[in-house]
Amino acid sequence: MVGKPVIRGSRITVELILIKIAGGYSFEEILEMYPQLNLEDILACVAYAAAIMGSEEVIPAV
Repeated sequence: MVGKPVIRGSRITVELILIKIAGGYSFEEILEMYPQLNLEDILACVAYAAAIMGSEEVIPAV
């Protein structure tokens, strides 16, 4: 997947799941679309995004 993070044991990218969540899909709908996933997989995607945002360095404008 060209180096993008994926859900363990799959070729489903974290980005795809986050796009689905941002698009208004419920976790239940995502699980129906991708039956190989479980709730923990979706929560891991959200946690990954939070960790990335938490480690982002903000450079103040001058």
